[in-house]
Amino acid sequence: MQLNLHHLRLFRAIARDGTLTGAARSLNISQSAISTQLRALEAALGHDLFERRGRGLLLTEAGRIALDHAEAIFRTADDLTATLAQVGRARQVLRVGALSTLSRNFLIGFVAPLIGRSDVELVLRSGAQPDLMHGLDSLALDIVLTNLAPARDAASPYLVQALSEQPVSVVGFPRDVPARQSVAEVLSTEPLILPTPESGLRASFDNLTERLGITPLIAAEADDMATLRLLARAGAGLAVLPPIVVRDELQSGFLVERAKLDGLSERFLAVTLRRRFPNPLVAEVLAQADRG
Repeated sequence: MQLNLHHLRLFRAIARDGTLTGAARSLNISQSAISTQLRALEAALGHDLFERRGRGLLLTEAGRIALDHAEAIFRTADDLTATLAQVGRARQVLRVGALSTLSRNFLIGFVAPLIGRSDVELVLRSGAQPDLMHGLDSLALDIVLTNLAPARDAASPYLVQALSEQPVSVVGFPRDVPARQSVAEVLSTEPLILPTPESGLRASFDNLTERLGITPLIAAEADDMATLRLLARAGAGLAVLPPIVVRDELQSGFLVERAKLDGLSERFLAVTLRRRFPNPLVAEVLAQADRG
């Protein structure tokens, strides 16, 4: 039997549902038909792809390998369809996903070279890392901007490029403060607005205060840069964040840097998928980011 997308689609449906009944229902075919096709596929490959556990089916080792290859084949097929669908169109589309906690100033700066171009449509989405990576896998997104590197191994389909490493400062309202305050004095005497404990930046900050022997006074915590910025603007305390997040406020003098936190930084990464037909706009914005 020669393999085709039909056989692989049936196999993937069984693997996802874990039962012949559920897979048959999702594909709107009979259970006997899907069972016959599965047996034919296993015979052609020379291996059992599932083992029965109770009422369900679990992938064997050979089944797991087959599923990985099947997913790669479907990604390539979807990639081809999406790419060729753009042929002949005057406008190109770039779909960018950004971690919801990422600086909006950084996001807009990244896509700035494409803003205003009559031949380009930008689609910007934000979300949690798992949702963004799913969007990348399904080709709903062309690129993901994040500060969290995805797990990778030798078989990983992801390409990760470092875009920038931004310094971190303590930022707040301008007011009369003692001249030449040390970092330790600032961090130990002022209420602070901090990223939440699960973030990499917060872990680095906690290590810093531990080394300095400081117990910070926490006024507020937030899990995204936009909220940290708003809290700083509201005067809730001094915010620990990359200055790019409050670039406009610093330039206008509404906020000022009270201290630079040497050794602390926030990395910004671009994650793309290995694709046979990559979106040419991805290479364009990444090249612009390199030059910037």
